[in-house]
Amino acid sequence: LPRADAASIAAHYGSVSVATFAAAVGWMQARGIAYEEYMALFVVLLEVPAIIVGIVLARGVSRETRWLKLGHEIFLGKGIVLLAGGLVIGWIAGPTGVEPIGGLFFGLFKGVLALFLLEMGLIAAAQAGNLRRHGVFLVAFAVVMPLVSACIGGGLGALMGLSVGGIAMLATLAASASYIAVPAAMRLAVPEANPALSLAAALGVTFPFNVLIGIPLYHRAAVALFG
Repeated sequence: LPRADAASIAAHYGSVSVATFAAAVGWMQARGIAYEEYMALFVVLLEVPAIIVGIVLARGVSRETRWLKLGHEIFLGKGIVLLAGGLVIGWIAGPTGVEPIGGLFFGLFKGVLALFLLEMGLIAAAQAGNLRRHGVFLVAFAVVMPLVSACIGGGLGALMGLSVGGIAMLATLAASASYIAVPAAMRLAVPEANPALSLAAALGVTFPFNVLIGIPLYHRAAVALFG
């Protein structure tokens, strides 16, 4: 692949997917699997480094890099603002402050997640044409790369002393690929990169693979190795 496309794909797969995290939360809650609650903080923190690395891979560091505009896109994008804002609100309110609205945000979580995953499925199906055009390699990469990343994430989770559920969650985050914050940043910083390649791999293959196969697989591996 051209350097710009390779760097863009690297940024997508170096970042994390909020939707995959939400699916993992729903899957673990349904089975009563405990995990560290601060995992939501990792979702916010792990979005940004991959974007910076992807830009450096594509451009290097030069005077032409529009860091101010790029920083605005990264740190004030909708996804980051909502995630960071939610963390701050939850921290300020505390468990007792959130309790009165728990029925809205926690009780409806699974239903809203189901609708969101249906929408993601429609978008993923729209990327099937790009997968056919770019061959077997992209599909194979979109399946193998999450498995490699999950091994790294799970291993780091074990070194951090996380619970089995936390290890599985960190493995899931590592295995996921961004298709919300990263595409916007790459479109600004590396406009010559073909976004169809990254979205076809991340959203068309990796996202459904993680939701259908990856999440239970990562948990089973965590139980077998660290349970």
